[in-house]
Amino acid sequence: MDVFTLSLWALRLGFVLLIYVFFFFVARALWRDLRAGVAGAGRPLARLLVVGSPEGRPQAGTSIALDAVNSLGRDVNNSIVLDDSFVSSEHALLTFRGRAWYVEDRGSTNGTWLNGQRIEGLAPLGYGDEVQVGQVRMRLERPRQVSPQASKPLPFRRRPARRRRYGTMADIHKLPQ
Repeated sequence: MDVFTLSLWALRLGFVLLIYVFFFFVARALWRDLRAGVAGAGRPLARLLVVGSPEGRPQAGTSIALDAVNSLGRDVNNSIVLDDSFVSSEHALLTFRGRAWYVEDRGSTNGTWLNGQRIEGLAPLGYGDEVQVGQVRMRLERPRQVSPQASKPLPFRRRPARRRRYGTMADIHKLPQ
């Protein structure tokens, strides 16, 4: 074999090796993305905290976990059932679109109120805003954070080593001996 043929074969093998390395990195990125999706799948996107309910159903202080689409009303087919005499059967709709929450009035008789103002149609909703449906007032809040002890780390991730930091030279005497 001459040098040209040998170098051509080496170039071919190197190219095939690069293709396999590329597929390895793509597969690893997909695997990590799938694992991250599974880890966050059970957590709610946000929660509604019932601030006031004159008729007592649901009780004040009740926390309701939210999905991406939530229908509010008196009918049992809604995802959030509000047993209040001023709530329509299909009163309002809470949706998470992209990175923002929206509340939509579904043609209710008594209207849907956002921070004390009546809304018509679709309105953006932020964390801490109050939504009133009938006589029930609810506040949108971020989901509760899971404590670090309760959540298990994913097996394929490496955690960085924890280092102690001391603020000033005066803290040097606090170093363990």
